[in-house]
Amino acid sequence: MLQKLNGHPSRACMRLAEAEFPAPFAHTLEYSSPARGTWNIVHTGMQLPESHQIYICASGCLRGVVLTAAEMGAMDRFSSVEVKEKDLVDVDNEAFLIDGISDIIDRLPQKPRAILVFPACVHHFLGVNFDYVYGNLRHRYPDIDFIPCMMDPIRQTRSITPEQRERREIYRQLRPQAHEEKACNILGSNLPTDPDSDLMRLLTDNGWTVRDMTTCSTYDEFLAMAKGQFNIWYNTFGGPAARDCEKRLQQDSLHLPQLWGYEEITENLHRLADRIGVPRPDWRLRIAECELALDALHELIGDTPIAIDLSFVFHPFSLARLLLEHGFHVTQIFADAVFPEDEADFRWTKEHDGDIELWATKNADLRLMDRHAASGKTGQKLLALGQKAAYFNDTPYFVNFVEGGGLFAFEGIIKLAHLMSEAFLIPKDTRSLVLQKGWGGPCCLC
Repeated sequence: MLQKLNGHPSRACMRLAEAEFPAPFAHTLEYSSPARGTWNIVHTGMQLPESHQIYICASGCLRGVVLTAAEMGAMDRFSSVEVKEKDLVDVDNEAFLIDGISDIIDRLPQKPRAILVFPACVHHFLGVNFDYVYGNLRHRYPDIDFIPCMMDPIRQTRSITPEQRERREIYRQLRPQAHEEKACNILGSNLPTDPDSDLMRLLTDNGWTVRDMTTCSTYDEFLAMAKGQFNIWYNTFGGPAARDCEKRLQQDSLHLPQLWGYEEITENLHRLADRIGVPRPDWRLRIAECELALDALHELIGDTPIAIDLSFVFHPFSLARLLLEHGFHVTQIFADAVFPEDEADFRWTKEHDGDIELWATKNADLRLMDRHAASGKTGQKLLALGQKAAYFNDTPYFVNFVEGGGLFAFEGIIKLAHLMSEAFLIPKDTRSLVLQKGWGGPCCLC
């Protein structure tokens, strides 16, 4: 039942000291702000080379995914079949899916190597026999890999999310192959990992080949990921895909969360060194370089308020702890939930600075938020880490990337400090940037 809201964004904000793990905010009517800088299922699917996406759903559901594909300049790799009300009762829905998808394929100027098919939640209600649908399509088009995805947000609190399902189904196209010596993969990420990162240098400096779908230019290069001995994953949505590859391809899975504390980074890199059979490096020099970078940043920005949002990094409380331990003034964290890997830092931050404001990003009361309160009215500069934090504070001073921006480990801290310095000194056009998804760019494929 719809309820009248109380006219104040109090339900969207609390003191961190009052927050509970893992879900501080009640699950209620949701609000979608203009700051939609995170990746979605369209962006992720476009990373698969030589692929095409087909969405089968109502026009209202199609609006968002069509706009994403158009924004990316990738409409030639995107098609849709609109489901109308009469189609729910007047047609054979299996035949509707098969014929609609077949018509699209037959009209394409070039057959794709893979097609990601996105039915919607309505097809669950209709009891569509997807095994029959995909079996028929594979028989008709044996040279095309059909990837059964779902645009099904209604079940994501009781099942895996559409993002997790999509990644799992994409990597299910990898066929068992003999494992290559000194070959591994980074699995499930939307962004390439910084080649200068300590993770990548540890691998490549020791002669390892690292494959990643985000850097593949052909479908065959993607399929070669089956040759890897093990998979590294740090994107939170990559877990189901990694576990599936363990079973199907006998590829070990190494979960290295994108955390920001020195001890956690060292532990993760030591685990990787042990896995590839090399001596554990001494990271003290790298830590010293981080200290110098953070000291220089602090000297520049001083007690400037800092706001962090959950689209910026997977584990915002880990980043908040790093900054707080180095004397920075973190005043706000925008996060609707806390991932398990971030629990220890959530509890540390809650204990050591419980007055930090914890804000939801989806609560409907946010539509009433005074976005000028933190900076606009007082004239005080606020440094935001992430588009959502920038939007809700109406600040032009922000670091503009999502999902960690490919940064990792000690090199990630050093580069982040430089980006924060730049953001503090050079204002951005917030309004134009928050309207663009995927790292703030007009095209995620660039």
